[in-house]
Amino acid sequence: MKKHPYLNIGLLALAISLGACNDEVIDLVPQSILTEGNFYKTAQDLEGATLGIYSRYQARLPRDWAMLEMPTDNMHMTGYFNIGGLPEVNNLAFTSENPLFGAMWTETYNGIYRANMVLSKIDIPTDYKPKQKEQLTGEAKFLRALFYFDLVRMFGGVPKITTVLTSQESKAVPKATEAEIYDLVISDLKDAIANLPGKTEIAKGRASKGAAVALLSKVYVFRQDWTNAKTYLDMLPEFGYQLLPNFAALWKLENEDNNELVFAIKYIDGTNGQPMSSDFLPYFGVSNIAPRGNESAFPSWDLHKLYEETDTRKAATITEFYKSPDAPANAPLVWKPYISKYSVKHTQNAAGLDLPVIRYADLVLLKAEVLYRLNQPQQALVELNRIRERAFGNTSHNYTLADIATPEAFLDKLLLERRLELAFENQRWFDLVRTGRLIAELTQVETDYNYDTKTASKQNLQPQPHYKFFPIPNREIEQANPGVLVQNDNYN
Repeated sequence: MKKHPYLNIGLLALAISLGACNDEVIDLVPQSILTEGNFYKTAQDLEGATLGIYSRYQARLPRDWAMLEMPTDNMHMTGYFNIGGLPEVNNLAFTSENPLFGAMWTETYNGIYRANMVLSKIDIPTDYKPKQKEQLTGEAKFLRALFYFDLVRMFGGVPKITTVLTSQESKAVPKATEAEIYDLVISDLKDAIANLPGKTEIAKGRASKGAAVALLSKVYVFRQDWTNAKTYLDMLPEFGYQLLPNFAALWKLENEDNNELVFAIKYIDGTNGQPMSSDFLPYFGVSNIAPRGNESAFPSWDLHKLYEETDTRKAATITEFYKSPDAPANAPLVWKPYISKYSVKHTQNAAGLDLPVIRYADLVLLKAEVLYRLNQPQQALVELNRIRERAFGNTSHNYTLADIATPEAFLDKLLLERRLELAFENQRWFDLVRTGRLIAELTQVETDYNYDTKTASKQNLQPQPHYKFFPIPNREIEQANPGVLVQNDNYN
């Protein structure tokens, strides 16, 4: 197989270990290098190849925040960052040379390549167990849809590749339209729904029928197809998803497989862990959490100030006062707010906390939006207040119909709740873009806050309308045939 210029993946590394347990996806790290000639012969081969698709999302997800949270009003960069391209994203200075955009493109198309390979070889084995072939087909299509859903929201129209191409063939593939990519995503998810088992019939960490239904409902929200979005959102209760009573419990290692997580990627501390838990910790670490942190980003005061003191999400998301583990025992705590949502005891840069991709609270808030768009404000209010009641532990802070009397007022409340509930879960950028709030919200952002003087630092930015899409990485344009892969509007 020739090297794919869009994907830059080299030889396939698709033999995946399931670890010691067979009821959850634990270790997605490739164990050996295989070629097409000696692989894809048995059901076990296709099982491993399918897990290889998950491994690409597992590798990419922990640093998605650098593109989907850093340019928003939720966080700001610190002086300790060590991620190339982060300053430019922090300052909304998007260019096609930024390595973050290039890595996102390459890693995502790598996952698509693996999904296409599985689907192209799915008919070869003859030793499948009952319904195994259907399940693997459903997983490959779910993951391909997830990858393309990310791409179309970040870059707009992108090359639509659904087969395994040679190097020369791939150079001639132009960008498809947004509509064509969304049509593929919807088609793949409907096939996934038809083929995937329920969540109790598949290993933890793998896509289930309910996850495909949930993702499809989100896709319809982004397409502003409110009727179809409601159809699929209405199906979710039958899969047993529910809000946990305690928001903070969501971020504990002992609660990783809870009923609020619709789809999450699994990690193992030390051996196959994720760096995100370290990325947000202070450089000198936190006692009983980690000896060192990366201190790559701090929460913005713009977000921080929105949490009411009695909102349980505040303490579970941001820790305000800090003392270095190296400080004297009698040293006082100092004001140093940091993101503690993912702060579990872990090996530095290799935390075992699973990371959510789709959480039921996200879908509850989307249902509120859908119901309001369908002129059902009372029902929308019920969904909005489900999140509010969990956050405050009672109904005393619930919204009323007067609070959402106009579409603009409703959107204000909706985006506020989504921001507080889903902070640092890679939803804010997409929410600002799809609701047309990007420029209004990001022109000036309060970054940090001086506790002594009670003043906030303000950063003036220059968001542009064309920032709704990121630039196509220049290296991908150069690798394609001349004139085939066209840059997004208003980028060089």
